[in-house]
Amino acid sequence: MFTPPFILSIAGGGSTYTPGIVKSLMVQLDKFPLAEIRLYDIDEARQNTIAPVVEKVIRDHSQSIKFTVTGDPEVAFSGAHFVFAQMRVGQYKMREQDEKIPLRHGVVGQETCGPGGLAYGLRTILPMVELIDMVDRYAHEKAWIVNYSNPAAIVAEGVRRLRPDARVLNICDMPVAAMRNMGAILGVDRHKLEVDYFGLNHFGWFTRVLVDGVDRLPELRRHIAKFGLLTEDAAKTDPQHSDPSWVKTWRNIKPIMDNFPEYLPNPYLQYYLMPNQIVEHQNPDYTRANEVMNGREKKLFAAAEEYKKTGILSDAFHVGVHGEFIVDVARSLAFNLRQRHLVMVENRGAITNLPYDAMVEVPAYITSAGPEPVRIGQVPLFHQTLLQQQLASEQLLVEATVEGSYEKALQAFTLNRTVPTMEHAKAILDEMIEANRDYWPALQKAWQEGEIAKN
Repeated sequence: MFTPPFILSIAGGGSTYTPGIVKSLMVQLDKFPLAEIRLYDIDEARQNTIAPVVEKVIRDHSQSIKFTVTGDPEVAFSGAHFVFAQMRVGQYKMREQDEKIPLRHGVVGQETCGPGGLAYGLRTILPMVELIDMVDRYAHEKAWIVNYSNPAAIVAEGVRRLRPDARVLNICDMPVAAMRNMGAILGVDRHKLEVDYFGLNHFGWFTRVLVDGVDRLPELRRHIAKFGLLTEDAAKTDPQHSDPSWVKTWRNIKPIMDNFPEYLPNPYLQYYLMPNQIVEHQNPDYTRANEVMNGREKKLFAAAEEYKKTGILSDAFHVGVHGEFIVDVARSLAFNLRQRHLVMVENRGAITNLPYDAMVEVPAYITSAGPEPVRIGQVPLFHQTLLQQQLASEQLLVEATVEGSYEKALQAFTLNRTVPTMEHAKAILDEMIEANRDYWPALQKAWQEGEIAKN
């Protein structure tokens, strides 16, 4: 354990999420004291736009915290105790391609699921390894990287393969957001819930939802059968996820549970279990990336520009479960609190009928030495088979990245449940290779016309 106050670096400091995360840190300064906050980003212009907003958030709560903005990894990470990683390689212009290319072929266009998630993974694995190496070189020897860069499942698997000893804890706020909605439905704060959950990131199920030791999942089932995973008035559930596309996502838990009512699914399972309905309602010319660029991004950058001119900062960013969760996890790491959170860990028998080395998402007690996963036991055959197929797709994608293998990338795309045929997989992959030429490792074909290729 470290002695506070801590030095915290945020890799991806130019993200529009950064002000909200820093606000979450500021309101918990008494629980997680900070000596310095450093923003690090390779996009200097973007970071310099966001940085004054971040500094204003800090100064509203503290005059003593040192604030550093840099593109130099040595400056960013030297002596740091914690690094929050929120990497988006290719930014939103590549997210737009991740979503629109599959849709041109009648396949789900989504940033972390399906071909879009695989494309994003191919861009992110090696830069994440570079970040880990920089932190290892400059930061405190016991520093923790709390990584919430998407696509989290693929990034976690890549890190496991390439840097198995790294002090990285991979997290995602989607299960926590679901818990926030459950709490709103049940009339209790999400911190009062203790859940059992198993799966991969963005691909899992809640099996119990305990409040004061009583399982409230039966009550949630009845509510979801009417309204999905939202309160009757959706606007009262979740201000951050209250736009129409998110409301639809939370509502789509209903048809999934109408067919498979035993467990409560992660909302992202809609893309795998009902892809035709999703594609039918997606606009191939205006996707979620466009919504974000014209919504949250535009709003925050306009507020930053207005603050620069007037010194007045409007309420342009939201402080929600995303930032709260990251701070909760960091506190548990820092002070050995053994808080129970849903995180990604190497399976090692937690789910007995999944591979030992799979990167699974399960409850774990977060200690200063890392996560101690809860033993889940055996999962039902239906869920096991879905998980094994998704896991194989993600693992093949990592192997394609490491080996530069076109064939393994094609296998990864073909195995993904959102992709109907080999022909769809090949057409999407080939178009994505062109779009990602500046970001992906080169993918070589091992075979040409029935012969081993001479590369």
